[in-house]
Order: sequence, then structure tokens, then C-alpha cells
Amino acid sequence: MSFRLAAYAVCIQDGRALLAQHVSTNWTLPGGRVEHAEDPFDAVIREVAEETGLDAVVERLLGVDSRVIPAAERPSPGLPEHQNVGVFYQVRITGGHLRPEPNGDTLEVVWTPIPDVALLRRSSLVDIGLALAQIRPATGHVTPVPVGGLIQH
Repeated sequence: MSFRLAAYAVCIQDGRALLAQHVSTNWTLPGGRVEHAEDPFDAVIREVAEETGLDAVVERLLGVDSRVIPAAERPSPGLPEHQNVGVFYQVRITGGHLRPEPNGDTLEVVWTPIPDVALLRRSSLVDIGLALAQIRPATGHVTPVPVGGLIQH
């Protein structure tokens, strides 16, 4: 089994969500891998800056999602089962200039009206983050999000 700890930014302003288009063409939340010895709190701020060109501050922890992706559902044959633990933060943008990640995995970054998000080919992380921002579960535990249709792992 492979394992990944990641931190994701949920940024909603004026009824729009900040989304990044990954090279896979899926839309996702700004965020990514927490480096060795890095605090997820610091990682999410770093990831927002790297992927979007924007400066962010964390306003609150929204929750934690832990999901296992069976080997049969991985994008390439022969990959092992994978566990991703995602730490979701509500962030506020304080400055910077919107741009995609230079020489990275982010092709485009946009502010998308919340109702339009459902029309995008998106990572399940987007639905998890937006649900957490709305529901704010007291335990911080994420209810499983069904994956299908336009939603991808």
C-alpha cells in the first residue's frame, strides 16, 4: 500500500470557489503533499502560493478525509492500493496575483461560481472540501463522497 498526507485549501469568496486544473484535466482544490517534517498548516499556505500565485492565511481547520483507493481503481495497472489522508483548511486570500503554477502540475487557476462546480470534471476532493465548508462537522470527520459521473479520484 502507498500512503500520502496532503493539505487542501477551501477558499470561497463572493459565491465562488478557487479551483486549479491539474495536468490530468481534473479540477481540484489548491493543495498537495505535505513534505517530510512539514506541518499541514504550513503546507497548505505553501501549496496555495505555488499553485495559484496567491497569498493565503488559514482561517480554520474544516476536517480530515481518509480514503483508500483499491489497486483495481488506480490509474495504471500494477499500482498498489493507496491511502490518501487529506487535511482540509478554510483559507482567505490576502494578496498575490492569480496565475497557474510555473513548470508544475497546475494548468489553470480560476474562481468558479459554486453552482458551476457541479458541471466540471473534478476531483472528489472538491466535493469534500465544499461540503466541509458548508456543513462544518463538529468531529471534523468526512462522510464518504460517492465517486461517479464527472467526479474522479
